[in-house]
Amino acid sequence: MTERVVLAYSGGLDTSVCIGWIAEETGAEVVAVAVDVGQGGEDLDVIRKRALACGAVEAEVADAKDEFAEEYCLPAIKANALYMDRYPLVSALSRPTIVKHLVAAARKHGAGTVAHGCTGKGNDQVRFEAGIASLAPDLTCIAPVRDYAMTRDKAIAFCEEKGLPIATSKKSPYSIDQNVFGRAVETGFLEDIWNGPIEDVYEYTQNPATPREADEVVVTFEKGVPVALDGRPVSVLQAIQQLNERAGAQGVGRIDMVEDRLVGIKSREIYESPGGIALIAAHQELENVTVERELARYKRQVEQRWTELVYDGMWFSPLKRALDGFIDEANEHVSGEIRMTLHGGRAVVTGRRSDSSLYDFNLATYDSGDTFDQSMSKGFIEIFGMSSKIAAKRDQAQ
Repeated sequence: MTERVVLAYSGGLDTSVCIGWIAEETGAEVVAVAVDVGQGGEDLDVIRKRALACGAVEAEVADAKDEFAEEYCLPAIKANALYMDRYPLVSALSRPTIVKHLVAAARKHGAGTVAHGCTGKGNDQVRFEAGIASLAPDLTCIAPVRDYAMTRDKAIAFCEEKGLPIATSKKSPYSIDQNVFGRAVETGFLEDIWNGPIEDVYEYTQNPATPREADEVVVTFEKGVPVALDGRPVSVLQAIQQLNERAGAQGVGRIDMVEDRLVGIKSREIYESPGGIALIAAHQELENVTVERELARYKRQVEQRWTELVYDGMWFSPLKRALDGFIDEANEHVSGEIRMTLHGGRAVVTGRRSDSSLYDFNLATYDSGDTFDQSMSKGFIEIFGMSSKIAAKRDQAQ
């Protein structure tokens, strides 16, 4: 029986060429798998037919937008996940979604190898291969661009030689990856980190400097899950999509950063995540109202580690799964409403209310009705500062 390879297929030049390239290099049959995580572009059926036309023996397409939103983006919102305190894991979240479908296809079609189109200097090769190893340690992985030095020039030549049905002339000056949670742009003139991004880099967001009326939105959460916008019920996917439109129209969610890649290099990245940034801002503030102080402090440490694990491709790791349980528990009382003003590139919280609120007006007020017994504070300070006071006396005596 001929060996089969499952290929993560996007429909573009590189992965289209990979179909024939893999067949020639390995003698294997190629099964192409395309996963829709809200990246837009061509119809899935068009992509499926192109894979077959390029030589795939089978081609599968999966509409995974809801799955991606509920099983991958939602945990990131609950975790307030921002790598280096800024990047909302746009690409990192989509990779384990795709990996799950690749492994399922490998089992279905009896393939022993999974292939992807990543280079050897990025994070995605790790995310794909570490994820596959965690779900199916018996499978092997190949990456033609990395393993067989399949440069773009070679890919174009192969495409023209074989007469593959894909355009080879137009090339964007940028490398772009996008899904419903956001958009990542790199390379080209952006590799000079002194160069500022120009407006044609952006697609999900409008120029925040353009004068326009502000947009006010109320986000309702139940146990950390966004369930309504302005009182109208939404799925997680709909919440992201609608806030992509509304926050994006106000220029919210633009990020220009130099980040630390897993492979050890620093990389300049431009991100857009209007819905993601708005939802995380709202969720963080509702946590401020509903989560007890010591739990909130500890959760911030967990959030950073959770985010680093996901960025590093460890979605299916034992530690990530264990931290998921903590984050879900910490979100048990994160229910209520957050009002935000979207304007000038920012999502600013202006109101909060929750039946689970730990905010006590009578304890917080300085006006009449204050129920905080200030007379207790003097003794509290004496005991709280005692260890430092004793140490200070010792140090001064030496």
